[in-house]
Amino acid sequence: MVKIAIMGHGTIGSGVVEVLTSHVESITKRAKEEIRIQYILDLRDFPDSPLADRFTKSFDTILQDPEILIVVEVMGGLHPAYDYVKSCLEAGKSVVTSNKELVAAKGAELLKIARDKNVNFLFEASVGGGIPIIRPISQCLAANDVIEISGILNGTTNFILTKMINEDMSFEDALSLAQQLGYAERNPAADIEGHDACRKICILASLAYGKHVYPDQVHTEGITNISLSDVKYADAWGGVIKLIGEVSKTQDGRLQCIVCPMLIPRDSQLANVDDVFNGIMVRGDATGDVVFYGKGAGKLPTASAVVADVIDCVKHLKARKYLFWEDGGKEYVADYLDKEVSLYVRAKAEDPDELCQKAEKTFGETTRLLRKDAEPGEAAFLTPVLPERKIREKLSVLEQQGIEILNTIRLSDF
Repeated sequence: MVKIAIMGHGTIGSGVVEVLTSHVESITKRAKEEIRIQYILDLRDFPDSPLADRFTKSFDTILQDPEILIVVEVMGGLHPAYDYVKSCLEAGKSVVTSNKELVAAKGAELLKIARDKNVNFLFEASVGGGIPIIRPISQCLAANDVIEISGILNGTTNFILTKMINEDMSFEDALSLAQQLGYAERNPAADIEGHDACRKICILASLAYGKHVYPDQVHTEGITNISLSDVKYADAWGGVIKLIGEVSKTQDGRLQCIVCPMLIPRDSQLANVDDVFNGIMVRGDATGDVVFYGKGAGKLPTASAVVADVIDCVKHLKARKYLFWEDGGKEYVADYLDKEVSLYVRAKAEDPDELCQKAEKTFGETTRLLRKDAEPGEAAFLTPVLPERKIREKLSVLEQQGIEILNTIRLSDF
């Protein structure tokens, strides 16, 4: 019998308890050991729980019990999760977590402690919820050099954009609906400002390329500036707008990593990933494009991934799984402005035809986009492929000529 502790009894924590207690026979068969929940850490009381006698408010009870070999952290946030997880690893206990903020900020440090203590630190549920992605990249695609990863990593923003695309719903109305349905928090900033997706692409980048990428190194934009006008111009172009997290390796060995809305052509495999679903495309030099698709959050899908890691830990108590990356350093991620891109530009002037003529003259060539019912004075065009820094400089020239730049969106090459 292997005794474990679960830290946190919120949505995911209660889901982990549910999965472990309702699938005892099959889990025991797969783990080749019975798994017993010895403690559940939470500041609240749950007198109606069948496991009411196993709740504790003391972390030290878990830390000091030598029989606890695996600890599940599903509290979320950095504090006290970081201190608790670090202490557990230093005490020789393996840790499983779904906490993307923790892994994105402290992954390199915690993996080093786990390696030094010959225990496991596993986090399959931190990126795609129930979508298997960490294990496939670290094991199934291990023979590949990863060329690029590009993905829809946040279900809330994808739901909002889907409603805007398919139902002509405004951003504000789509966000309100997402909150009503429980897809968005009362304070949705982590989702709609791109922070959640940023943490996930940091984890994937660190795993794929072997050095830690920190969230503050990644240029991050959310979807709050996306309007129905942008959605309709994207449709006229032949595609849709998605919030994308993307990473690739540059020729000098550094990474280009970004989170932002992108125009995706309709023939892309990511274009039809709708509603709360996530889609992650990994491009390997041997495999080509491999797509992972599913619900990226939710109580039971995420709990399922957590329990799978617990089973893995049980099977590797005496032989640590190799999952590791080093610290990347401040210069590891290149400036996003140096990457060559094409931008969609929506702008406004008294005469939209003159606006496009000035844009053509400034950029040398542009592609104008036309849509029905355009706002007075509004026009949209695509820039040629240039380093983004140069595109921004040329847009400043247009602004000096009295043109108002309303929005810009990068075009995806995936």
